[in-house]
Amino acid sequence: MMGKGGPQQRPQQRPLQRPRLRKGGSPPGLRNAILDAVTHSDGLVSVAVILLGFMVATVLILLVGRRPGGMYSAILQVLTGLDLRRFTWNARYIGEWLVMSMPLILCGLSMGFAARTGLFNIGAEGQYIAGITAAQLVGFWGPRIPGLHWLLALAAAMAAGAVWGGVVGWFKARFSVSEVVATIMMNYIALYGSRLITLTIPGASTYRIPDFSKTALLRSPLLESLTNGSRLNYGIWFTLGAIFFYWIVMGKTRLGYSLRATGLNKDAAKYGGISVNSSITASMAISGAFAGLAGAIVALGSFSYGRVLGAQDGYGFDGIAVALVGNSTAWGTALAGLLFGMLKSAQPLMQSRQIPKEIASIIMGLVVVFISLRSGVRIILDWQLKEKARKNEAAGEVFSGGGKDLSGDGPAEEG
Repeated sequence: MMGKGGPQQRPQQRPLQRPRLRKGGSPPGLRNAILDAVTHSDGLVSVAVILLGFMVATVLILLVGRRPGGMYSAILQVLTGLDLRRFTWNARYIGEWLVMSMPLILCGLSMGFAARTGLFNIGAEGQYIAGITAAQLVGFWGPRIPGLHWLLALAAAMAAGAVWGGVVGWFKARFSVSEVVATIMMNYIALYGSRLITLTIPGASTYRIPDFSKTALLRSPLLESLTNGSRLNYGIWFTLGAIFFYWIVMGKTRLGYSLRATGLNKDAAKYGGISVNSSITASMAISGAFAGLAGAIVALGSFSYGRVLGAQDGYGFDGIAVALVGNSTAWGTALAGLLFGMLKSAQPLMQSRQIPKEIASIIMGLVVVFISLRSGVRIILDWQLKEKARKNEAAGEVFSGGGKDLSGDGPAEEG
Protein backbone atom coordinates (compact mmCIF):
# COMPACT_ATOMS: atom_id res chain seq x y z
CA MET A 1 0.00 0.00 0.00
CA MET A 2 1.40 3.36 -0.98
CA GLY A 3 1.45 6.27 1.42
CA LYS A 4 3.10 9.63 1.28
CA GLY A 5 6.00 8.27 3.18
CA GLY A 6 6.60 5.62 0.54
CA PRO A 7 5.56 2.00 0.17
CA GLN A 8 4.27 0.49 3.40
CA GLN A 9 4.77 -3.22 3.86
CA ARG A 10 1.85 -5.27 5.22
CA PRO A 11 2.92 -7.75 7.90
CA GLN A 12 2.45 -11.30 6.80
CA GLN A 13 -0.18 -13.41 8.53
CA ARG A 14 0.86 -16.59 10.26
CA PRO A 15 -0.40 -19.74 8.58
CA LEU A 16 -3.07 -21.59 10.51
CA GLN A 17 -1.75 -24.62 12.33
CA ARG A 18 -3.65 -27.75 13.25
CA PRO A 19 -4.01 -28.20 17.00
CA ARG A 20 -1.46 -30.60 18.36
CA LEU A 21 -2.61 -33.71 20.16
CA ARG A 22 -1.51 -34.38 23.64
CA LYS A 23 0.89 -37.23 24.11
CA GLY A 24 -1.06 -40.46 24.01
CA GLY A 25 -4.25 -38.59 23.07
CA SER A 26 -6.75 -39.16 20.30
CA PRO A 27 -8.08 -36.90 17.57
CA PRO A 28 -10.43 -34.29 19.05
CA GLY A 29 -13.53 -35.62 17.32
CA LEU A 30 -12.80 -39.32 17.74
CA ARG A 31 -14.42 -39.64 21.16
CA ASN A 32 -17.51 -37.76 20.04
CA ALA A 33 -17.66 -39.83 16.86
CA ILE A 34 -17.57 -43.08 18.84
CA LEU A 35 -20.21 -41.90 21.30
CA ASP A 36 -22.36 -40.62 18.46
CA ALA A 37 -22.12 -43.94 16.60
CA VAL A 38 -22.98 -45.93 19.72
CA THR A 39 -25.88 -43.78 20.87
CA HIS A 40 -27.41 -43.67 17.39
CA SER A 41 -27.24 -47.46 17.03
CA ASP A 42 -30.14 -48.84 19.03
CA GLY A 43 -28.80 -52.38 18.90
CA LEU A 44 -25.38 -51.41 20.24
CA VAL A 45 -26.98 -49.39 23.02
CA SER A 46 -29.12 -52.33 24.11
CA VAL A 47 -26.12 -54.67 24.21
CA ALA A 48 -24.02 -52.09 26.07
CA VAL A 49 -26.61 -51.40 28.76
CA ILE A 50 -27.21 -55.12 29.32
CA LEU A 51 -23.49 -55.69 29.85
CA LEU A 52 -23.34 -52.65 32.11
CA GLY A 53 -26.27 -53.98 34.14
CA PHE A 54 -24.49 -57.30 34.69
CA MET A 55 -21.29 -55.49 35.65
CA VAL A 56 -23.09 -53.45 38.29
CA ALA A 57 -24.83 -56.59 39.58
CA THR A 58 -21.46 -58.32 39.87
CA VAL A 59 -20.13 -55.45 42.00
CA LEU A 60 -23.21 -55.53 44.21
CA ILE A 61 -22.84 -59.27 44.80
CA LEU A 62 -19.21 -58.74 45.84
CA LEU A 63 -20.26 -55.95 48.19
CA VAL A 64 -22.67 -58.23 50.04
CA GLY A 65 -19.96 -60.85 50.44
CA ARG A 66 -21.17 -63.40 47.89
CA ARG A 67 -19.50 -64.98 44.88
CA PRO A 68 -20.71 -63.67 41.49
CA GLY A 69 -20.01 -67.08 39.99
CA GLY A 70 -23.19 -68.35 41.62
CA MET A 71 -25.30 -65.89 39.61
CA TYR A 72 -23.66 -66.80 36.33
CA SER A 73 -23.87 -70.55 36.97
CA ALA A 74 -27.60 -70.15 37.69
CA ILE A 75 -28.06 -68.28 34.42
CA LEU A 76 -26.09 -70.94 32.57
CA GLN A 77 -28.32 -73.64 34.07
CA VAL A 78 -31.44 -71.83 32.83
CA LEU A 79 -30.03 -71.39 29.33
CA THR A 80 -28.57 -74.88 28.86
CA GLY A 81 -29.97 -77.07 31.63
CA LEU A 82 -26.43 -77.82 32.80
CA ASP A 83 -25.83 -77.79 36.57
CA LEU A 84 -22.15 -77.13 37.13
CA ARG A 85 -22.36 -78.03 40.81
CA ARG A 86 -23.52 -81.60 40.22
CA PHE A 87 -22.47 -81.94 36.57
CA THR A 88 -25.98 -82.99 35.55
CA TRP A 89 -28.19 -81.89 32.67
CA ASN A 90 -31.94 -81.31 32.80
CA ALA A 91 -33.83 -79.85 29.84
CA ARG A 92 -36.71 -78.87 32.13
CA TYR A 93 -34.95 -75.61 32.96
CA ILE A 94 -34.89 -74.66 29.27
CA GLY A 95 -38.59 -75.38 28.92
CA GLU A 96 -39.51 -73.32 31.98
CA TRP A 97 -37.37 -70.45 30.70
CA LEU A 98 -39.38 -70.40 27.47
CA VAL A 99 -42.65 -70.64 29.41
CA MET A 100 -41.66 -67.58 31.44
CA SER A 101 -40.55 -65.70 28.34
CA MET A 102 -43.68 -66.16 26.21
CA PRO A 103 -45.99 -63.68 28.02
CA LEU A 104 -43.12 -61.21 28.38
CA ILE A 105 -42.49 -61.28 24.63
CA LEU A 106 -46.18 -60.90 23.77
CA CYS A 107 -46.72 -58.03 26.22
CA GLY A 108 -43.54 -56.44 24.86
CA LEU A 109 -44.97 -56.70 21.35
CA SER A 110 -48.15 -55.09 22.67
CA MET A 111 -46.24 -52.11 24.01
CA GLY A 112 -43.92 -51.89 20.99
CA PHE A 113 -46.68 -52.03 18.38
CA ALA A 114 -48.41 -49.03 19.94
CA ALA A 115 -45.11 -47.21 20.41
CA ARG A 116 -44.39 -47.40 16.68
CA THR A 117 -47.63 -45.44 16.18
CA GLY A 118 -46.62 -42.81 18.71
CA LEU A 119 -48.75 -44.23 21.54
CA PHE A 120 -47.77 -45.31 25.04
CA ASN A 121 -49.74 -48.44 25.80
CA ILE A 122 -49.33 -48.76 29.55
CA GLY A 123 -52.54 -50.81 29.57
CA ALA A 124 -51.11 -54.12 28.38
CA GLU A 125 -51.74 -55.47 31.88
CA GLY A 126 -55.47 -54.77 31.60
CA GLN A 127 -55.60 -56.27 28.10
CA TYR A 128 -53.73 -59.31 29.41
CA ILE A 129 -56.32 -59.71 32.19
CA ALA A 130 -59.14 -59.36 29.66
CA GLY A 131 -57.53 -62.19 27.69
CA ILE A 132 -57.24 -64.38 30.80
CA THR A 133 -60.89 -63.82 31.66
CA ALA A 134 -62.17 -64.61 28.17
CA ALA A 135 -59.94 -67.69 27.86
CA GLN A 136 -61.12 -69.05 31.22
CA LEU A 137 -64.78 -68.56 30.36
CA VAL A 138 -64.42 -70.39 27.04
CA GLY A 139 -62.17 -72.98 28.69
CA PHE A 140 -64.87 -73.73 31.24
CA TRP A 141 -67.99 -73.53 29.07
CA GLY A 142 -66.67 -74.04 25.53
CA PRO A 143 -67.27 -77.11 23.34
CA ARG A 144 -65.06 -79.96 24.56
CA ILE A 145 -63.70 -80.87 21.15
CA PRO A 146 -59.94 -81.50 21.00
CA GLY A 147 -58.14 -78.74 19.14
CA LEU A 148 -61.23 -76.62 18.58
CA HIS A 149 -61.74 -75.94 22.28
CA TRP A 150 -58.43 -74.21 22.97
CA LEU A 151 -58.45 -72.51 19.56
CA LEU A 152 -61.76 -70.87 20.44
CA ALA A 153 -60.35 -69.87 23.82
CA LEU A 154 -57.31 -68.25 22.19
CA ALA A 155 -59.51 -66.43 19.67
CA ALA A 156 -61.80 -65.17 22.44
CA ALA A 157 -58.82 -63.93 24.45
CA MET A 158 -57.37 -62.04 21.48
CA ALA A 159 -60.77 -60.52 20.72
CA ALA A 160 -61.22 -59.43 24.35
CA GLY A 161 -57.75 -57.86 24.43
CA ALA A 162 -58.37 -56.12 21.10
CA VAL A 163 -61.65 -54.65 22.36
CA TRP A 164 -60.03 -53.53 25.62
CA GLY A 165 -57.22 -51.79 23.74
CA GLY A 166 -59.36 -50.59 20.84
CA VAL A 167 -61.70 -48.69 23.16
CA VAL A 168 -58.76 -46.64 24.43
CA GLY A 169 -57.58 -46.06 20.86
CA TRP A 170 -61.04 -44.85 19.83
CA PHE A 171 -61.22 -42.43 22.75
CA LYS A 172 -57.75 -41.17 21.85
CA ALA A 173 -58.66 -40.68 18.20
CA ARG A 174 -62.16 -39.29 18.72
CA PHE A 175 -61.81 -37.17 21.85
CA SER A 176 -58.00 -36.79 22.26
CA VAL A 177 -58.15 -38.59 25.61
CA SER A 178 -54.67 -39.37 26.96
CA GLU A 179 -54.01 -43.04 26.34
CA VAL A 180 -51.76 -43.14 29.42
CA VAL A 181 -54.49 -42.07 31.83
CA ALA A 182 -57.15 -44.14 30.07
CA THR A 183 -55.12 -47.36 30.04
CA ILE A 184 -54.16 -47.01 33.71
CA MET A 185 -57.83 -46.75 34.63
CA MET A 186 -58.72 -49.64 32.32
CA ASN A 187 -56.17 -51.83 34.10
CA TYR A 188 -58.09 -51.60 37.37
CA ILE A 189 -61.44 -52.00 35.65
CA ALA A 190 -60.13 -55.18 34.04
CA LEU A 191 -58.78 -56.58 37.31
CA TYR A 192 -61.88 -56.10 39.43
CA GLY A 193 -64.24 -56.81 36.56
CA SER A 194 -62.43 -60.11 36.03
CA ARG A 195 -62.96 -61.04 39.68
CA LEU A 196 -66.68 -60.30 39.49
CA ILE A 197 -67.13 -62.30 36.29
CA THR A 198 -64.98 -65.27 37.35
CA LEU A 199 -66.73 -65.62 40.69
CA THR A 200 -69.99 -66.31 38.83
CA ILE A 201 -68.59 -69.61 37.53
CA PRO A 202 -70.09 -72.57 39.44
CA GLY A 203 -67.69 -73.95 42.04
CA ALA A 204 -65.53 -70.82 42.18
CA SER A 205 -63.80 -69.94 45.43
CA THR A 206 -62.03 -66.76 46.40
CA TYR A 207 -58.90 -67.73 44.50
CA ARG A 208 -59.72 -70.42 41.90
CA ILE A 209 -62.35 -72.12 39.80
CA PRO A 210 -62.64 -75.87 39.03
CA ASP A 211 -60.19 -77.60 36.71
CA PHE A 212 -60.51 -77.11 32.98
CA SER A 213 -61.34 -79.90 30.61
CA LYS A 214 -58.24 -81.46 29.04
CA THR A 215 -59.47 -80.27 25.63
CA ALA A 216 -59.08 -76.65 26.78
CA LEU A 217 -55.44 -76.96 27.82
CA LEU A 218 -52.51 -76.07 25.59
CA ARG A 219 -50.49 -79.06 26.77
CA SER A 220 -48.18 -80.66 24.23
CA PRO A 221 -46.97 -84.18 25.12
CA LEU A 222 -44.15 -83.85 22.60
CA LEU A 223 -42.81 -80.59 24.00
CA GLU A 224 -43.20 -81.86 27.55
CA SER A 225 -41.23 -85.01 26.78
CA LEU A 226 -38.48 -83.04 25.02
CA THR A 227 -38.08 -80.77 28.05
CA ASN A 228 -38.36 -83.46 30.74
CA GLY A 229 -41.86 -82.65 31.93
CA SER A 230 -41.78 -78.85 31.80
CA ARG A 231 -44.88 -76.74 31.14
CA LEU A 232 -43.78 -75.85 27.62
CA ASN A 233 -46.89 -75.93 25.45
CA TYR A 234 -48.41 -75.01 22.10
CA GLY A 235 -48.24 -71.36 23.10
CA ILE A 236 -44.64 -71.28 21.86
CA TRP A 237 -45.85 -71.61 18.27
CA PHE A 238 -48.39 -68.81 18.69
CA THR A 239 -45.70 -66.62 20.22
CA LEU A 240 -43.45 -67.21 17.21
CA GLY A 241 -46.41 -66.49 14.93
CA ALA A 242 -47.04 -63.21 16.75
CA ILE A 243 -43.40 -62.18 16.26
CA PHE A 244 -43.59 -62.89 12.53
CA PHE A 245 -46.94 -61.09 12.31
CA TYR A 246 -45.46 -58.01 13.97
CA TRP A 247 -42.42 -58.08 11.70
CA ILE A 248 -44.39 -58.49 8.48
CA VAL A 249 -47.21 -56.07 9.26
CA MET A 250 -45.06 -53.29 10.65
CA GLY A 251 -42.30 -53.50 8.06
CA LYS A 252 -43.79 -54.86 4.87
CA THR A 253 -47.45 -53.85 4.56
CA ARG A 254 -49.40 -50.71 3.77
CA LEU A 255 -51.00 -50.84 7.20
CA GLY A 256 -47.59 -50.86 8.86
CA TYR A 257 -46.48 -47.90 6.74
CA SER A 258 -49.59 -45.96 7.79
CA LEU A 259 -48.98 -46.77 11.45
CA ARG A 260 -45.32 -45.78 11.33
CA ALA A 261 -46.10 -42.57 9.44
CA THR A 262 -48.70 -41.69 12.04
CA GLY A 263 -46.18 -42.28 14.80
CA LEU A 264 -43.52 -40.12 13.16
CA ASN A 265 -45.71 -37.14 12.27
CA LYS A 266 -49.49 -37.13 12.50
CA ASP A 267 -49.90 -33.92 10.51
CA ALA A 268 -47.70 -35.16 7.65
CA ALA A 269 -49.50 -38.52 7.64
CA LYS A 270 -52.87 -36.78 7.47
CA TYR A 271 -51.63 -34.55 4.65
CA GLY A 272 -50.48 -37.68 2.81
CA GLY A 273 -53.98 -39.15 2.87
CA ILE A 274 -53.60 -41.48 5.85
CA SER A 275 -56.52 -41.75 8.25
CA VAL A 276 -54.80 -40.92 11.53
CA ASN A 277 -57.83 -41.78 13.66
CA SER A 278 -58.14 -45.22 12.06
CA SER A 279 -54.41 -45.84 12.52
CA ILE A 280 -54.57 -44.99 16.23
CA THR A 281 -57.60 -47.21 16.84
CA ALA A 282 -56.18 -50.11 14.82
CA SER A 283 -52.81 -49.86 16.56
CA MET A 284 -54.32 -50.06 20.04
CA ALA A 285 -56.63 -52.90 19.02
CA ILE A 286 -53.76 -54.99 17.60
CA SER A 287 -51.66 -54.18 20.68
CA GLY A 288 -54.49 -55.42 22.87
CA ALA A 289 -54.73 -58.63 20.86
CA PHE A 290 -51.06 -59.40 21.58
CA ALA A 291 -51.59 -58.93 25.32
CA GLY A 292 -54.84 -60.92 25.24
CA LEU A 293 -53.00 -63.81 23.60
CA ALA A 294 -50.42 -63.66 26.40
CA GLY A 295 -53.22 -63.97 28.95
CA ALA A 296 -54.67 -67.02 27.23
CA ILE A 297 -51.30 -68.77 27.02
CA VAL A 298 -50.71 -68.23 30.74
CA ALA A 299 -54.26 -69.26 31.70
CA LEU A 300 -54.43 -72.43 29.60
CA GLY A 301 -50.73 -73.30 29.37
CA SER A 302 -49.32 -72.72 32.83
CA PHE A 303 -52.38 -73.73 34.88
CA SER A 304 -54.85 -76.61 34.75
CA TYR A 305 -57.48 -74.63 36.64
CA GLY A 306 -58.89 -71.14 36.42
CA ARG A 307 -57.74 -68.36 38.72
CA VAL A 308 -59.71 -65.66 40.48
CA LEU A 309 -57.18 -62.86 40.22
CA GLY A 310 -56.49 -61.02 43.44
CA ALA A 311 -53.71 -58.86 42.01
CA GLN A 312 -52.06 -58.07 38.72
CA ASP A 313 -49.51 -60.57 37.42
CA GLY A 314 -47.25 -57.77 36.20
CA TYR A 315 -46.49 -59.16 32.74
CA GLY A 316 -48.02 -56.09 31.09
CA PHE A 317 -45.79 -53.72 33.02
CA ASP A 318 -42.72 -55.88 32.41
CA GLY A 319 -43.62 -55.72 28.73
CA ILE A 320 -42.92 -51.98 28.78
CA ALA A 321 -39.32 -52.66 29.78
CA VAL A 322 -39.05 -55.47 27.24
CA ALA A 323 -40.18 -53.17 24.43
CA LEU A 324 -37.76 -50.43 25.53
CA VAL A 325 -34.79 -52.80 25.54
CA GLY A 326 -35.92 -54.34 22.24
CA ASN A 327 -36.34 -50.88 20.65
CA SER A 328 -39.95 -51.74 19.75
CA THR A 329 -38.84 -54.05 16.94
CA ALA A 330 -40.12 -57.58 16.45
CA TRP A 331 -36.88 -59.49 16.88
CA GLY A 332 -35.36 -57.07 19.37
CA THR A 333 -38.42 -57.42 21.59
CA ALA A 334 -38.25 -61.20 21.28
CA LEU A 335 -34.62 -61.24 22.42
CA ALA A 336 -35.36 -58.82 25.26
CA GLY A 337 -38.25 -61.04 26.37
CA LEU A 338 -35.94 -64.04 26.43
CA LEU A 339 -33.44 -62.04 28.50
CA PHE A 340 -36.01 -60.99 31.07
CA GLY A 341 -37.51 -64.48 31.14
CA MET A 342 -34.04 -65.90 31.76
CA LEU A 343 -33.48 -63.56 34.71
CA LYS A 344 -36.87 -64.35 36.24
CA SER A 345 -36.36 -68.10 35.80
CA ALA A 346 -32.90 -67.88 37.38
CA GLN A 347 -34.14 -66.29 40.61
CA PRO A 348 -34.86 -69.56 42.50
CA LEU A 349 -31.55 -71.00 41.33
CA MET A 350 -29.71 -67.90 42.51
CA GLN A 351 -31.32 -68.21 45.92
CA SER A 352 -30.18 -71.82 46.17
CA ARG A 353 -26.63 -70.56 45.61
CA GLN A 354 -26.86 -67.96 48.39
CA ILE A 355 -27.29 -65.14 45.87
CA PRO A 356 -30.15 -62.71 46.68
CA LYS A 357 -32.86 -63.32 44.10
CA GLU A 358 -33.50 -59.56 44.03
CA ILE A 359 -30.29 -59.24 42.02
CA ALA A 360 -32.24 -60.32 38.92
CA SER A 361 -34.77 -57.53 39.46
CA ILE A 362 -31.93 -55.07 40.01
CA ILE A 363 -30.37 -56.05 36.67
CA MET A 364 -33.69 -55.57 34.86
CA GLY A 365 -34.20 -52.21 36.53
CA LEU A 366 -30.69 -51.02 35.71
CA VAL A 367 -31.07 -52.02 32.07
CA VAL A 368 -34.24 -49.94 31.81
CA VAL A 369 -32.60 -46.95 33.55
CA PHE A 370 -29.55 -47.09 31.29
CA ILE A 371 -31.75 -47.38 28.20
CA SER A 372 -33.67 -44.31 29.34
CA LEU A 373 -30.43 -42.34 29.64
CA ARG A 374 -29.79 -42.81 25.92
CA SER A 375 -31.92 -39.80 24.98
CA GLY A 376 -30.10 -37.64 27.51
CA VAL A 377 -26.72 -38.66 26.10
CA ARG A 378 -27.92 -37.84 22.59
CA ILE A 379 -29.05 -34.38 23.70
CA ILE A 380 -25.67 -33.69 25.33
CA LEU A 381 -23.76 -34.87 22.25
CA ASP A 382 -25.91 -32.78 19.91
CA TRP A 383 -25.35 -29.74 22.13
CA GLN A 384 -21.59 -30.32 22.14
CA LEU A 385 -21.49 -30.65 18.35
CA LYS A 386 -23.48 -27.44 17.93
CA GLU A 387 -21.22 -25.57 20.35
CA LYS A 388 -18.13 -26.84 18.56
CA ALA A 389 -19.52 -25.83 15.18
CA ARG A 390 -20.37 -22.36 16.52
CA LYS A 391 -16.85 -21.89 17.93
CA ASN A 392 -15.24 -23.09 14.71
CA GLU A 393 -17.39 -20.70 12.72
CA ALA A 394 -16.46 -17.83 15.01
CA ALA A 395 -12.77 -18.72 14.78
CA GLY A 396 -13.01 -18.86 11.00
CA GLU A 397 -14.50 -15.39 10.89
CA VAL A 398 -11.70 -14.06 13.08
CA PHE A 399 -8.93 -15.47 10.87
CA SER A 400 -10.58 -14.59 7.57
CA GLY A 401 -11.74 -11.22 8.82
CA GLY A 402 -14.86 -11.48 6.71
CA GLY A 403 -12.92 -9.88 3.82
CA LYS A 404 -11.50 -7.05 6.00
CA ASP A 405 -7.83 -6.20 6.49
CA LEU A 406 -6.82 -7.61 9.87
CA SER A 407 -3.09 -7.10 9.35
CA GLY A 408 -2.93 -3.73 11.01
CA ASP A 409 -5.09 -1.04 12.45
CA GLY A 410 -6.64 -0.29 9.09
CA PRO A 411 -5.44 1.42 5.92
CA ALA A 412 -2.34 3.63 6.23
CA GLU A 413 -3.19 7.24 6.79
CA GLU A 414 -1.74 9.85 4.60
CA GLY A 415 0.90 11.92 6.33
